[in-house]
Amino acid sequence: MNDALKEAFGQIRAEQALKEDTLSYLYKQTNGYQRARAAVPYYRPLLSLAACLLLVVCLGLWRAWFTPVSVISIDINPSLELELNRFDRVISVEGYNEDGQTLADSLSVQFLNYQDALEEILSSDTVADCLARQELLSIAVVDDDTQRQEALLAGVQACTAGHGQAHCYAADGAELEDAHHAGLSYGKYQAYLELLALDPEITPQQVQTMTMREIRQLIADLSASDSGIQEENIETSQQGSGPLEQGNSPGSGHHYGQGGGHHYGRSAE
Repeated sequence: MNDALKEAFGQIRAEQALKEDTLSYLYKQTNGYQRARAAVPYYRPLLSLAACLLLVVCLGLWRAWFTPVSVISIDINPSLELELNRFDRVISVEGYNEDGQTLADSLSVQFLNYQDALEEILSSDTVADCLARQELLSIAVVDDDTQRQEALLAGVQACTAGHGQAHCYAADGAELEDAHHAGLSYGKYQAYLELLALDPEITPQQVQTMTMREIRQLIADLSASDSGIQEENIETSQQGSGPLEQGNSPGSGHHYGQGGGHHYGRSAE
């Protein structure tokens, strides 16, 4: 009986020793049962940095691509403007009268190089018909950067080289906002300002529907009329100035003598 009990208790001690050995082993392996920090793979911070850089680059490219830096105003009777990004690509087309909007809606020039877009516009049925009727074509390159402005103007002039009635010029954007506020393209707004100086009653709405030839003809007519009025006023003033000058005979005016100087009539002796 005693031998059987000892054997049983001996087995219990063996199991207890096994437990103690197991606990000791686990203690060593877990550094005193402290939770080990999860190892962070070295490449994860690099991936995060690369993702941030990619995002910054994409945002920068998106902004550069869709930010207008130049405008090309095209006026003949359709009036429209092309907005260009810094890569000389068309990012928007806007019509500034009914004909211009109709033409803008018919074009497929989005993201084309400005010269390709201009060639498509010039070859369109609407503009080609105007050119065939010898209508005047005005193209203004609007850019505040002189170097870009000159380069764009050279490209525009190359596109219009075969059209004798085309007038291409460069300008800064100082009056671009005023033109749009008046409902006009930049090119027609410049013509409107010329007309306004000759006829203060002219309105942007009147100019909006006129062809560039009609506008230029009206400017020429008003200038000639204004010049004629000024000459008539000068002649009237000269004729009426005689009696006011002491000793001038009635009706005498300016007499140009030898040497080109002014000589007024002699006073009575």
